[in-house]
Amino acid sequence: MIPSLPHWASVRGMATSEIQRARVGELELAYETFGDAANPPVLLVMGLATQMIGWPDDFCRGLADRGLFVVRFDNRDIGLSTHLDSLGAPDVMAVLGGDRSAAAYALADLAEDTVGLLDAMGLDSAHVVGASMGGMVAQLVAIAHPERVRSLTSIMSTTGDPAVGAPDEAAMGVLLAAPAGDREGAIQRVVDTYRVIGSPGFEFDETAVRDRAGLSFDRAYDPAGVARQLAAILTTHDRTADLGRLTVPTLVIHGAQDSLVNVSGGRATAAAVPGAELLVVDGMGHDLPREVWPQLTDRITALIEGVERRA
Repeated sequence: MIPSLPHWASVRGMATSEIQRARVGELELAYETFGDAANPPVLLVMGLATQMIGWPDDFCRGLADRGLFVVRFDNRDIGLSTHLDSLGAPDVMAVLGGDRSAAAYALADLAEDTVGLLDAMGLDSAHVVGASMGGMVAQLVAIAHPERVRSLTSIMSTTGDPAVGAPDEAAMGVLLAAPAGDREGAIQRVVDTYRVIGSPGFEFDETAVRDRAGLSFDRAYDPAGVARQLAAILTTHDRTADLGRLTVPTLVIHGAQDSLVNVSGGRATAAAVPGAELLVVDGMGHDLPREVWPQLTDRITALIEGVERRA
């Protein structure tokens, strides 16, 4: 299923663009840009069940204001990108029980989608920033295609080693909760989820969470697609050894109070990648509270500027 999309616009020189689509193999990926395409490109990869709008507009504009060309996109099975309805919904409990055959695709396939988007946009390389599942995908892009990654920023993610990054019981409960049947229920489920996995050190902005959840529902609501993404996460391999061979400049960011991906996952990622920087943010959970945007933007931009100066 490919949802109908709005008008497509050229992006060069614009502060922001209309949503566009890119053909990547058999898929179409919806994407949006911020800033001038002549600037260093930054590709933002979002996580499980989260559309590109999980990278808030103002966060993207903040990076663009620092002289970067920012691209955000919907992964397969989410938002306005292709939904693989014909593959059906996997049995997540069977996957948890060790049945890898229940997964429709692997995280490596999402990494290839990401590289395919770079190809479609005519970008030979980019600074790749991933959050949660997007961090796993970004790591896989750097592992498989290091020449396409100018720098890697892995946010609230992990290595795939089951000994690190595990969710606590409450977070696992909301992750596996039954999907809602209507718009109001879907919005409330998101609110309830972020009350559990969000940042305890910062005020919970329920209005913003509700607004984003409503917009996400209106763009596309597909619990089966989310389940396919989750199955890909649950069947991914341990990337620790592969990360140890990276030479890509790397920044790892993690919330000290992340209940969905324990901070041990971020620490292990930073320890695995030679020379990686680690930023642990006190009070931050498994989200991007507005209060931390300046700190994150500063650190991401500093990494990128250092790489660009050496290029």
